[in-house]
Amino acid sequence: MSPPVRQKVTLITGATSGIGLALAARLAGRHRLLLTGRNLAPLDALRLGPDDRRFALDLSDPLAASEALAAALDRLGIDRLDHVVLSAGLGGYGAPETESADLVRQTLAVNLTGPVCLARMLLPRLEAAAGRLTLIGSVAHKGSPKAASYAASKAGLAGFARALREEWRGRVAVQIIHPGPVVTPMHGRAGYQPGRLARLFLSPERAAIEIEKLMASGRSPATVFAWARLRQFLSGTRS
Repeated sequence: MSPPVRQKVTLITGATSGIGLALAARLAGRHRLLLTGRNLAPLDALRLGPDDRRFALDLSDPLAASEALAAALDRLGIDRLDHVVLSAGLGGYGAPETESADLVRQTLAVNLTGPVCLARMLLPRLEAAAGRLTLIGSVAHKGSPKAASYAASKAGLAGFARALREEWRGRVAVQIIHPGPVVTPMHGRAGYQPGRLARLFLSPERAAIEIEKLMASGRSPATVFAWARLRQFLSGTRS
């Protein structure tokens, strides 16, 4: 008899909301999932397997979060990761001069410093599996009105991805995927009301479908935007 096929071990941050949650739902049952987020309750609705794990993680303190996750993985004896998807995100909406210092700090911590700390910590586990690191950026990395700090954090993430792709070449595959506008709870928390423009936004489920395809392709940088939205519109669905 052939030995059983080993499930890929995939870690997803920001897996309790938006794109991260939709991606976890798509991969559930096919991958061994390690899922992180601030509030783990949304994961109760997923059909997780007995070997899947959930970790409460607050990336607003990136170093502490990185150390806590490392300790948890050590306790579980997880020394190989086939895929890491860093999708946790935070942002505000408004004129740059109205953003509080604390919001700026948190945005940069969650969107940029967090991925830097996590990537560094997870490298040995990724390298052991010849794995892949996928960073979830944003089309806002080129600049976005009313989202200066968010755009800056995603621009920094894009630069980080370019550097890692060269530094880790032949050891760990690195890619960054930039979703266009997606309907996520982050908009409400940020105070953004898209109004009629929401019709142009992807659903998290559709975004997750396109992101999974791009992860398999290894393309970097890659953008999820117009063509995916057109397919969604023509199909008459939001997923």
